[in-house]
Amino acid sequence: MSRVQLALNVGDLDAAVAFYRRLFNAEPAKLRPGYANFAIAEPPLKLVLIAGESAPGTLNHLGVEVSSPDEVVAHTRRLAAAGMATATEESVDCCYARQDKVWVDDPDGAPWEIYTVLVDVEMPAGALRPADASAADRGGSASSSGCC
Repeated sequence: MSRVQLALNVGDLDAAVAFYRRLFNAEPAKLRPGYANFAIAEPPLKLVLIAGESAPGTLNHLGVEVSSPDEVVAHTRRLAAAGMATATEESVDCCYARQDKVWVDDPDGAPWEIYTVLVDVEMPAGALRPADASAADRGGSASSSGCC
């Protein structure tokens, strides 16, 4: 199953979690210090809330969660063949999960990731990777990344 991911910067994680619980009539799939995510069945959505990373109410990044590393590889090849600058990450610990992913930026610089979760992991509080890490840090050519 694939689902779109929307990662938002929030000023008050508790208030945001309470709001999205009511909006989607769902409980968070993960709730950690400064971080929460909801795995919404209908509509298929992975909603990620990140506290303290940037201005509250702004977009952190977008994504598509896929089922397997093979799907990430297939999307990486497809995007590269289409002439898009990509940055890949394998077995990276991010947002309380080990993930494989590929990043691209839209024409306005909004970062998109296509990713799969390999396994859940614990991370030290405040250890989320910043949303503005440069692709040079990852050895890729897309200009932005986030986490989740």
